[in-house]
Amino acid sequence: MGITASKKIGNAVERNRSRRVIRAAYRSLEGRIAGSYDFVFVARGATKYRKSTQIAEIMLSQLKAAGVQFEESDN
Repeated sequence: MGITASKKIGNAVERNRSRRVIRAAYRSLEGRIAGSYDFVFVARGATKYRKSTQIAEIMLSQLKAAGVQFEESDN
């Protein structure tokens, strides 16, 4: 998994926060991903203002739209 955040996002503190939020969101989903994939996530301007749970919901919908297979949960 790779994460990129350009200088358009903001200063170093804002870019690092964006990367931390994306990393936390991915960690909450990675146990459910079936198979082996390589991902590159690109931080956008609004990423620094969102919580990792919001990013995780967006990430889940985008990964499903991209055809990523998820394991069935027991819930």
